[in-house]
Amino acid sequence: MPFLCLKVDVDTLRGTLEGVPRLVQLFRREQVGATFLFSLGPDNTGRAIKRIFRPGFLAKVRRTSVRSNYGLKTLLYGTLIPGPDIGKRAAEPMQATRDAGFECGIHCWDHVSWQDGVMKKSPEWTRDQMNRAHERFTQVFGTPAQTWGAAGWQMSVEALRHQGTLGYRYASDARSDPPTLTPANDSDTGSVFWPLVKGEALPVPQVTGTLPTLDELIGLDGCTADNAHEHLLQLTAHNRRDHVFTLHAELEGMALLPVLERLLTGWRDQGYSLVSTGTYFDTLNADALPYCELDWAEVSGRSGKLLKQGLPYLANLNQTMRV
Repeated sequence: MPFLCLKVDVDTLRGTLEGVPRLVQLFRREQVGATFLFSLGPDNTGRAIKRIFRPGFLAKVRRTSVRSNYGLKTLLYGTLIPGPDIGKRAAEPMQATRDAGFECGIHCWDHVSWQDGVMKKSPEWTRDQMNRAHERFTQVFGTPAQTWGAAGWQMSVEALRHQGTLGYRYASDARSDPPTLTPANDSDTGSVFWPLVKGEALPVPQVTGTLPTLDELIGLDGCTADNAHEHLLQLTAHNRRDHVFTLHAELEGMALLPVLERLLTGWRDQGYSLVSTGTYFDTLNADALPYCELDWAEVSGRSGKLLKQGLPYLANLNQTMRV
């Protein structure tokens, strides 16, 4: 039975307070696993307006009904309204998510600052952002986080290095090439690997996102909120392998919750075991994972360049390259 991992990115205060509890209720009712990755510092969503000149950004805003999904108040945070501290304001629903049996990890400290700055800022800035999130997570949950999944799939080499210092057992920062409507190749090396950058072995294995997100699909190639699930179910039917699907508390936890319900039913009917990324990672032998180069490239339906899984290295290099 193949695995399909549910990874929930939680970007905003509203998503934490409203979307997360709805997802927890749905997942418990359906008896499926999931990993929730929380933003733990200020909600400065309104500052994302600076991306207005980035290619594809305005088109994505129009396609995904940003105002209706996020709410006007959230879109003013960090500009006309001071950005609220998510970790302080929403510790209770975060703890309730853990108490309901779901894996919890770190998404970021400041979502907008990380997504827009990590590839430009200094190593010191990067480590400070990561340390703040790590410390706040420990304050909220009483134990350090075991996993990290980067905001916007944005990671610098310094950030990837620092994950090892903070002790994460795995991360989910990268994307792999999306599947097509053809059967999966039996020689596929999979999407869990030890990362390399220009031959440098990095210390934390990656569990990459394999499927397009709903907000990348809706509004393109005839996909709507009513039929986007059909496209995803076609992909997983034709590519019966382990998958990781990223959803957002602000979307699937709110307006797109009915779409997610249809997906869960469809994936279960296809024979997938719906689990957290941590549960999936526990089934793997870390010593046997391949090494793959990382790359930064565009993904259809999303603006900017994301961290992506690149070409694999030979399996017999694994034992000599482990750091």
